[in-house]
Amino acid sequence: MQGSQLVGRVAAVLRRVGSGAADGVTTADVAAATGLPRSTAQRVLAALAEEGFVDRDARRGRWYLGPELFLLGSVAAERYDVTSTARDILRSLAARTGESAFFSARRGDETVCLAAVEGSFPLRSHVLHEGIRFPLGVASAGLAVLAYLPVTDAADYVRSRGAELAAAYGAQHEEAVLARRVAATRRRGYAVNPGLIVPGSWGVGAVVFDRAGSPAWALSLTGVESRFNGDRTAQLGTLLLEAAHALTQRIARRG
Repeated sequence: MQGSQLVGRVAAVLRRVGSGAADGVTTADVAAATGLPRSTAQRVLAALAEEGFVDRDARRGRWYLGPELFLLGSVAAERYDVTSTARDILRSLAARTGESAFFSARRGDETVCLAAVEGSFPLRSHVLHEGIRFPLGVASAGLAVLAYLPVTDAADYVRSRGAELAAAYGAQHEEAVLARRVAATRRRGYAVNPGLIVPGSWGVGAVVFDRAGSPAWALSLTGVESRFNGDRTAQLGTLLLEAAHALTQRIARRG
């Protein structure tokens, strides 16, 4: 690997390690996610470990993000991070609904979960956690962001990625079906994931805009299907829209 290809592969390795959150990932996990041979993945991970970008638990054989990334992230947070601005809104959503609340950010053609607050209801969905990534159009946060991209950009994405998403996440993500779900999200204002990733695990999401009016983040609530019947889903969607509007206004004032 040389030049931009090498940078792209290293970035993919770091993203996969980051998606493992507190549980970490194995070398095999990284190889499978990046398409690298296991021996190459091991060499890349070892080189990153020497620079402090990843760390390895030798006993468990698992990789984690390293201290150097924490230092770099602390500096970058001063410019990009709005998680602290969102935390009290997440806590309020979780307290008012009993469901788990999440804050996700758009990163290219993905959303990554940045923060989570568990709800009080004893049965929970465990699909989302801090650090996990999904393509746009997958999970309620990614669907909310996709729906509020410029119409032609969203249509191009659905057309080009539908087959790939359907292969990875099921037929409800193929082009025609996903296009209908995007349109329904625009009409409602909020996105609904009716157990499409894990059966019985539902989610509702609403987009948060940056100062330029672009869909940059999303708030979402997740829980078990029995808690997301028709009337309650609409109530949760309304709460999320109010919270997302409030957070959008905060971000605009912060600028």
